[in-house]
Amino acid sequence: MKKISAFLMAILMLFSLAACGADMQMSGKETDNMESESAQRPDDLEEFGQENMTLVTSTENIVGQEVAGQMIIDQNFVLITGGSFEMGSPDTEAWRSEDEERHTVTVSDFYMGIYEVTQAEYTEVIGDNPSSFTGDNLPVEMVTWIDAIRYCNARSEKEGLTPAYIVEGQTVIWNRSAEGYRLPTEAEWEYACRAGTATPFNTETSISAEEANYYGHYPYEIEDHYFAQGDLTTKPGEYRQTTVAVDSFSPNRWGLYNMHGNVSEWVWDYYGAYNTGEQSDPTGAETGTLRVYRGGGWNDFAKNMRSAYRAAFAEDKESFNIGIRLVRNAVNVNGSVVSAGVQSANHADGKILIAFFSWGGNTRGIAEEIQAQTGAELFEIKLVNPYSSNYNTVLDEAQRDQNAQARPELAVHVENMEDYDTIILGYPNWWASIPMPIASFLEEYDFTGKTIIPFCSHGGGRFGQSLTAIGKLVPDAAMGEALSVHYSGGSRLSEDVAAWLKKNEIIE
Repeated sequence: MKKISAFLMAILMLFSLAACGADMQMSGKETDNMESESAQRPDDLEEFGQENMTLVTSTENIVGQEVAGQMIIDQNFVLITGGSFEMGSPDTEAWRSEDEERHTVTVSDFYMGIYEVTQAEYTEVIGDNPSSFTGDNLPVEMVTWIDAIRYCNARSEKEGLTPAYIVEGQTVIWNRSAEGYRLPTEAEWEYACRAGTATPFNTETSISAEEANYYGHYPYEIEDHYFAQGDLTTKPGEYRQTTVAVDSFSPNRWGLYNMHGNVSEWVWDYYGAYNTGEQSDPTGAETGTLRVYRGGGWNDFAKNMRSAYRAAFAEDKESFNIGIRLVRNAVNVNGSVVSAGVQSANHADGKILIAFFSWGGNTRGIAEEIQAQTGAELFEIKLVNPYSSNYNTVLDEAQRDQNAQARPELAVHVENMEDYDTIILGYPNWWASIPMPIASFLEEYDFTGKTIIPFCSHGGGRFGQSLTAIGKLVPDAAMGEALSVHYSGGSRLSEDVAAWLKKNEIIE
């Protein structure tokens, strides 16, 4: 890692102190609270402390100048000094996934945006605002990965920088030597999020709704303590049901705001298994069908905001829960990375199956409405050993199976799956994901080249991370536009289903 002279460090700490004063005003935190947080920081900053903390949040007089040998590029960017860290999560981390296998990664210096890209910034460059929530200082969302790539290039061109990407149809070529704006790699994102920590969250504690914007009713590990919340380290808190200003809450130790929560953030990488050997500046899997996004958003449970958690989505799909954070090179890098993109499956004229798992009847009712409008066949996913009919009991059974990634045995099977081109797949949102019978169903058949169109019944959590779970299980299938229905859908169900089917070109 780079060592910074005492003289330069003193200069940088002056900039940092000036920035802290501004941050206190922006975040609305009281001074004594900020001091209390600072006093609780560990004294051991030798490896991941001051030398990685080149904050440049107040740079009116130094933008365009060199500090510690690095060019300060913008008052809203911070220099992240490179180093090595353990990427992924330990086997003991609660709610970890198998795709988080721990391995040693080294990243080079880079600049990262202190804030998520705002709607004002996006609109200034692109000319329109796709976001589902509206506010200049709110993060932009409802942007696809492709939208994010195009924004990076457009902003680079606007500022006279060499764009990082060449877009040719579905092919995107990353010119690694370009000085323009780009998305972080997955490794850069996790390194910056952790800011030297090895705990599930960069707060080093079970993150609370006072520290991040997420589905605060569901703090970390609540699944195991739903009926005995006195045992929880962090109690349930506020669920804001919206994004908040990008300068809300306190930043992590390296000056980055909302690395956990608010909106998730697209990264460059295809989703795929980690190369678990020692890596330097990895750029992810060479091919894939899904792109990774990180950090969790306003509608996510805490378990899905962990520093190591990996979410994935098709690059041409958008979400009210996904936004953008920019980076730029801070050292010379050569070479390029090519991604070819994936063609969507054509399901307009194919045979359709409506497959669903229902516990309380809400999902069944939605499936029957879909059948009434399409005439497609219905298939109910049933278990050899059904879940309890008692609500409290089934909550425990559902989280038990999710935590163990169990695959309950199915009692019925589709005998002619090869005949269907499109599967309209229904399920209740259980613990912010799919019920494990859906996983059993998806792993039983080959969905290569088919289109899966999800719909879910929920009590407020919409899709949770269910679309990521489906995408990871069937990466060779295309995914249509999903539909979330609040409980049974009420009087608008027929209208909402019709609009959704038309959007997916199932009906005219």
